[in-house]
Amino acid sequence: MSTRVEIPADTSAAAKGTAPLIAVSGHGKGGYKRGLAIFDVVLRLGAVAATLAAAAIMGTSDQTLPFFTQFFQFEASYDDLPTFQFFVIAMAIVSGYLVLSLPFSIVAIIRPRATGPRLLLIILDTVALTLNMAAAGAATAIVYLAHNGNSGANWLAICNQFGDFCQKSSGAVVASFIAAVVLLVLIVISALALRKH
Repeated sequence: MSTRVEIPADTSAAAKGTAPLIAVSGHGKGGYKRGLAIFDVVLRLGAVAATLAAAAIMGTSDQTLPFFTQFFQFEASYDDLPTFQFFVIAMAIVSGYLVLSLPFSIVAIIRPRATGPRLLLIILDTVALTLNMAAAGAATAIVYLAHNGNSGANWLAICNQFGDFCQKSSGAVVASFIAAVVLLVLIVISALALRKH
């Protein structure tokens, strides 16, 4: 018992050109962009923590020396210096921006090939980095003067007397520089995600 199957032989040129092709779906490209987007969200959460810590530490940095009289009280507080006030406000603004940018970063996970959210993030991250560095640089100068003073201008170092105040303000400045590095990495990630290939 044998079964015979007949296949019609269509030898026209049109029939030969319609063979189904195996299409590559491009999951590799979308995969690495999705991975960058997930890393972006994690870094944004880290930057939120760093900027919030910087603002909170600087905002609570004050110290009153234990010896004071009825007429004189020696106190150091962040709101005595406009530079530190600017620092707290700038860190709060950057932290608020980073929280508000999280939905756009999540959109980049869902749609890794979308360029609109990435372009918006790279522009606004650059503005946030600029504000962060301006505040960190200004606060660094004041912290340096608090630690070392300036003999040419007869400014005395106050950290010998106000040790807790100087430790807190130095910690806030370090946290702001950590946030600046994270923002810089976020900008690089967005630039890599915007690449065509």
